[in-house]
Amino acid sequence: MISKFELNRKGVAELMKSDGMQAVLNDHASAIRNRCGNGYEQDIYVGKNRANAMVSAETAKAKKDNLNNNTLLKAVK
Repeated sequence: MISKFELNRKGVAELMKSDGMQAVLNDHASAIRNRCGNGYEQDIYVGKNRANAMVSAETAKAKKDNLNNNTLLKAVK
C-alpha cells in the first residue's frame, strides 16, 4: 500500500530561511569568491521565501576581469 506524502510548506519555508541554510550559502559563496580573487564580494540576505547568496565584482578591475573572462561564471562551476 502506498502512503500519501504531504509536504509541510511552512516547515520548508522556515528551513529555507534558517541560520543553517544561511551558513551553507555562506560557505558556497565564500568558496566562489575565493576562486574569483581580489575585488569580488559576497552577500547573504533573507528574502520573502528563502535565504539568498550573491557574489559580485565590486572594483573596476574585477568588473573588467569578469567582463573579459566570465570569472564569476567559471567560479561557480
